[in-house]
Amino acid sequence: MDSARYAVILVHSTSHAIRAEKVLHMAGISSKLIPVPRQLSSDCGVCVRVARADREAALAALAAHTVEMEGVYDV
Repeated sequence: MDSARYAVILVHSTSHAIRAEKVLHMAGISSKLIPVPRQLSSDCGVCVRVARADREAALAALAAHTVEMEGVYDV
């Protein structure tokens, strides 16, 4: 897997990550819950991975549904 093609969206909790995944699914954006990469945070938890090409659409969908995010990173 070439992870350089992805963006990860960090959220405040696992429940936020699950909600984000549902919102993205409803918007037709492919996503996957993954462990937060160690280089981004030492906290345990999950984040949402999307294709880098879908980054802006994903952020717009999450903002429209008021899903709180901690940050977005290309990996």
